[in-house]
Amino acid sequence: MAPNCTRLLTPLVAALFATTLAVADDGMWLLDRFPKDLVRKRYNFEVTDAFLEKMRLASVRFNSGGSASFVSSKGLLFTNHHVGADCIQKLSSAKNDYMANGFHARTEAEEKACPDLEINVLIRMEDITAKVEAVQAATPAERNKARKAKLTELEKQCVDASAGKNSCEAVTLYSGGMYKLHEYQKYTDVRLVFAPEYSVAAFGGDPDNFTFPRYCLDFALFRAYENGKPLTSKNFFPWAKAGVREGELTFVPGNPGSTGRLDTYAQLEYQRDVQYPNALSMLDGIIASLKEFGKRDTESKRLADGELQSYQNSYKAYAGFLRGLNDAKLMDRKKADETKLRRALADDPAKQAEYGKTWDEIAAALAAWRPVMKEFYALERIPGNSQHVHLAQSALRLAVERAKPDAERLREYTTPAIPAVEQDLFSPAPISDAMEEVKLTVLLKEMKERLGTDHPVMREILGGRTEAATAKAAIAGSKIKDIEFRKKLAADAAFALKSDDPIVRIVRIIDEPARTLRKRFENELESTLIANASKIARARLAAYGDSEYPDATFTLRVTFGDVRGYKDASGKAVPWATELGGIYGRATGVEPFALPKSWIAAKKKLNLKTPFNFVSTTDTHGGNSGSPTVNTKGEINGILFDGNIEGLPNRFVFTDETARSVHVASQGIVEALHKVYNAKRILAELGVR
Repeated sequence: MAPNCTRLLTPLVAALFATTLAVADDGMWLLDRFPKDLVRKRYNFEVTDAFLEKMRLASVRFNSGGSASFVSSKGLLFTNHHVGADCIQKLSSAKNDYMANGFHARTEAEEKACPDLEINVLIRMEDITAKVEAVQAATPAERNKARKAKLTELEKQCVDASAGKNSCEAVTLYSGGMYKLHEYQKYTDVRLVFAPEYSVAAFGGDPDNFTFPRYCLDFALFRAYENGKPLTSKNFFPWAKAGVREGELTFVPGNPGSTGRLDTYAQLEYQRDVQYPNALSMLDGIIASLKEFGKRDTESKRLADGELQSYQNSYKAYAGFLRGLNDAKLMDRKKADETKLRRALADDPAKQAEYGKTWDEIAAALAAWRPVMKEFYALERIPGNSQHVHLAQSALRLAVERAKPDAERLREYTTPAIPAVEQDLFSPAPISDAMEEVKLTVLLKEMKERLGTDHPVMREILGGRTEAATAKAAIAGSKIKDIEFRKKLAADAAFALKSDDPIVRIVRIIDEPARTLRKRFENELESTLIANASKIARARLAAYGDSEYPDATFTLRVTFGDVRGYKDASGKAVPWATELGGIYGRATGVEPFALPKSWIAAKKKLNLKTPFNFVSTTDTHGGNSGSPTVNTKGEINGILFDGNIEGLPNRFVFTDETARSVHVASQGIVEALHKVYNAKRILAELGVR
C-alpha cells in the first residue's frame, strides 16, 4: 500500500465503505492482493502462494490484445481463435485461406511463424508508488509531465537491467493511488499450430455474439519458440481429465483491458454523452465499408471477413456499455454511492479540505473539454483503421521523437517502448491496396464529419477533391508498404519531414495540430483527472485496504466464480452448459450458421451430449478473451471467449444475477480434436487419451 494511503478516514467513512463491500464473486484481483480468506470462507478452498505463482507464470499476454496460457512443457499456447485471428489472417492468402479452412500443423516443421506477434509472461512486480509520488512540481500539468518522465525512467532502468531482453511497463492503478512496475519475459518467435475453421470458431457470428446459449469452438493453439526451438515451459496448466462440471469453483487468470468501476459520476456522464456515441459512429462507418467491400469478389470477402468480427464485436460491446449508462438504476446507484462518500468526507473538516473539491474539479475539466473532443478524436486519435496511415504516423513520430530525451518524448515512443513499435512498424504482414483505399476513404470521411469541410486540415488534405479520389491517389502513389522505405523514414527525421510520399504528406498535415491538441489534453484534462482521481483513490484505499481491487489495465489479474446457469429477463432458466449436438440443431447452412464440411462429415462419430460452451460467475472483461479457465487443481477445464449481453454493464457495476462469462468446455475441445480433426499429436502433447 502506498505510504500516503495508510492514513485512516473517520469512523463514519470507514463504516460507509464497509457496508458497500461486494458479496458477489466480483473482483479483477492483483496477484499480490488476492482475497484468499474470502475464497476460503465462500468456497472452502485454500488458495496458496504456489497456486497464485502458477497462475502468473503459466499465463500469457498477447500483444494483439488478448490473453493465453501455456498448456504443455514445450511452449504450447492456448488462446481464442479470435485472439489469434490477426496472425491467422496474415498467414492466409487467396490460395491458402486458413481463416476459412482452418490450419493444422501435423508436425513441428509445419508450424507457421506469425509475422509480428509478441507474447509476454509476467516475471516480476515492484511497487513504485513512493518513487512516483516523490516527484514534485508546481502545477498539475507540470506534475503530470514529471510523473510520466519518472515512469519512463523506471521502465528504462528495468529494461537496461535485463540487457534489453525483457520488456517493462509502469502501470497506473487505482486511478493513480498506486503504481507498479511489471517486468515481462517476451517472446517474438510465435508460431501457429492449430486453428479450426472460422465458421465453427465464431459460429453464429454477430447475431449470437454476447449471447448464451452458444455453440462456438473459439480456440486456437500456438507455440512459443526460443533460439529456433520450442520453448521449454516449466510452468503450464495441464488438461483436466474430468473436464468442467456444474457448480465447480473456477479461476480465470488474464488481462482485462479496462473498466470504469472507480470512475466518478461526471466521468460516466462524459462517456455516456460523448465518448461512446463518438466511438459507435466511427465503428458504424467502418463496418458498413467492410461489408460493402466484401461484396466485390471472393478475395475481397476474405479480407473483409478477417476484420469484420473484431469491429462488430467492439460495436456491440460499446452499445452494451452505453445501454448500461442509460440505465437510470445504474446511474442512480453510482450517484448515490458518490454522494454518500462526499457527505461523509464533509463531516470531517480536514478531509473536506483535502478531498472536497476533487469531484467538482473533474466535472469542470470534462465540461471544458467537450467542445474540443471531436477535433481531438479526429486528429490525435485518428478514426478508421488504415494500415497505411498507421505505419506512416508510427515512422514519422518514431523518427522525430527518437531525437529527443526520453523525458520529452510521447510516452509510446520512449526508449523502453521502441522495440514493440519497431516490431509492428517493420512487420512483413501483407497489406491489400484495394482494402486500404476503402479504409482511407472512411478515415477521411470520419475526419470531415468531425472537423467540417472548412477545417484547415481537411482543406489541405483534400485540395478540392472527394475523399474517395484523395484516397485512391494516395494509396496508388505511396511506398509505405515497402519495409525498407519505412525503415528509412523511421531512421531519418529530416527525410520523413520532407518526403513527398502522399500518405506521409497526409500524416504530416495531421501531425502538428494533433500534437497541439494532445498537449492541451495532457495539460488540461489528463492532469486534472489524475490529480483528483488519485485523491479519491487514496481515500478509498485507506478505507478498503486490500479488500478493493483496481480497475482493469490490460495487466494480469485473477478472478474466481462458480459454474452456474441463470434466469434471463423473461424468467426462463438458462442451463449452465450447451451440448455439442446443439450446434447441428442451430445450423441452417447459411452464414453465420453454416457448418464446415469437416463437422458435417464427423457428426455420426461425435458424442453429441458432450458439454460444449458453459457459463460462470467469474468477473471478466474485454482483454480476458483467451484466458484459461482453471479448476482448483490448477488444470484447464475451459477457455473464456465471451460474456453475455447482460454482463456488459459490469464495466461500471458488477452483478452476477444474470451476468455471466462464457467459455468453451475442455471436453468439447477434446472431442473436436479427436473426432473432427484427428489431431493425435496435439492430444498427446496435452496428455489426453
